[in-house]
Amino acid sequence: MRSTAPASPGLVPGERPTLKTIAFMTGLGITTVSRALKDAPDISQETKERVQLVATQIGYHPNRAGVRLRTGKTNVISLILNIDEELMGLTSHIVYGISEVLASTNYHLIVTPYSRDRDPILPVRYILDTGSADGVILSSIEPQDPRVKLLIERNLPFATHGRTEFGVAHPFHDFDNEAYAYEAVRRLAERGRRRILILEPSPRFSFYRHMHAGYLAGLRDFGCEGVPTMDATVHDPLHVVHRAVTTLLRDHPQTDGIICGSSAGAVAISSAIAAMGRQVGQDIDMVSKQPADLLRFMRPEVMTVFEDIRLAGRELAKAVLGRIDGIAPEELQSIFKPDGRLVFQH
Repeated sequence: MRSTAPASPGLVPGERPTLKTIAFMTGLGITTVSRALKDAPDISQETKERVQLVATQIGYHPNRAGVRLRTGKTNVISLILNIDEELMGLTSHIVYGISEVLASTNYHLIVTPYSRDRDPILPVRYILDTGSADGVILSSIEPQDPRVKLLIERNLPFATHGRTEFGVAHPFHDFDNEAYAYEAVRRLAERGRRRILILEPSPRFSFYRHMHAGYLAGLRDFGCEGVPTMDATVHDPLHVVHRAVTTLLRDHPQTDGIICGSSAGAVAISSAIAAMGRQVGQDIDMVSKQPADLLRFMRPEVMTVFEDIRLAGRELAKAVLGRIDGIAPEELQSIFKPDGRLVFQH
């Protein structure tokens, strides 16, 4: 005899699992299933575990459009990244750190990249105009960043990887690039280096000002001399850095120390030095930031300072979630020091 029982909605090929699917498969009501997934206190732990198990097995994910209609929220955090971040080896680490924090929440991460030839405010305007995220994380921060001003004006929670300088408190996480450059000069001076070159960020970004200030203070305090700025930044392709370093060292052969703002840049610089018949660690010493233990294997002769980008991702996620929950921006500001300390501004 043919069965007259209805087929399980969860077994129809190509059909998206819904709350109704889970209710059918558990024998519970849709309201009970919904409250169990939201960890409601009046639902037993046994029921929550049973519902979650079925939800995981069938690949259930909340319908964001439905969630938005019911709650006014998207449960989305948007990370807006300049593609230059990938040149500096930062993207995967920061995404990993953010994802670690969001994994224990109802929020999902969406990465929105943009290129250097595109107006960086456009992705922010899109999110604001479409309401497509509950919070935003920004990188490549400028001292008077118009994206930050717009987000404050429109009251959308956000956090920045870097600091602004227009006097309005907002959540941020930053690396102390000023302390890094100062420490780098000190290390080079201790090795007897006196003519020091630096590969810096583009002057448009806030962390250029911090790094340059530390560099100048270090030159002054440790009796060193700066080499004229090269025609390249940490944001440029490696062949551009290689060419700029080659030209500069040819014009200034007395250069004996180099500070680098990225590990990828350090590889390009090392290659340029070798091509000129000189050797890092003997003819020239170099100090570089690195977000992962890369240079130790590729260029062990380079002295390194660790910038914890995964930590940055975690702190940025915590900051934007904190702002969504109404925590004051002054309490959501942190700086990672070159010595490994995480300092909160408040």
